Amino acid sequence: MRAPTVLLLLTGAAVLRVSLFSELYLRYVQPALRPYLIVSGCALVLLGLVSAVLRRDAHSHTPRAAWLLALPALALLLFPPPALGSYSAEREAEQRLAQGMGTFPKLPSDPVLDLTLAEFSSRAVYDTERSLQGRTVRLTGFVTQDDGTWYVTRLAVACCAADATVSRVEIRGTSEAPPTDTWVTVTGTWRPGGTVLDARSVRTVRQPANPYEKRT
Repeated sequence: MRAPTVLLLLTGAAVLRVSLFSELYLRYVQPALRPYLIVSGCALVLLGLVSAVLRRDAHSHTPRAAWLLALPALALLLFPPPALGSYSAEREAEQRLAQGMGTFPKLPSDPVLDLTLAEFSSRAVYDTERSLQGRTVRLTGFVTQDDGTWYVTRLAVACCAADATVSRVEIRGTSEAPPTDTWVTVTGTWRPGGTVLDARSVRTVRQPANPYEKRT
């Protein structure tokens, strides 16, 4: 079997592995793109099989170097890359907060508010009515650290991991920061004057199936 055929089969199998047979695709793209990945993976596998059938009687020589092209596809099949984490977040020059100033929609009356980091950051900075004042908030993300300060951080994507932007909230009131890249749920109250949460509790959690927030 020639190298291009193997490359098609391995790449197609890798795409199907992360999209059809698992939820690993959520590390790279939004859920709505799953059908397109499945169709692409099936198409690549089909092309590989057709290529193998058409060329089974061919005796043309494939340079050894061409087989090196199959290594990245094999690596993707066996070892899918992890989701973006603290390294990607720290490369952002500054926080990307949701745009707009003034009033925001009224928050529910729940005793504890589950907010995305993007929504919390937007309200903390731009809400003139201070709707977070006195409310108990629960945020989930991974830990990043900078000069003795630690943050709960989340990456948001519009389409895929390539367009990811970061939101992070400084956490105060804890004696020790969890290890970097640990996923945590932090419950606390907003400290007026910035994107800061005074923590009442910090709980280690598993990384969610979809590690990204949806960017609007």
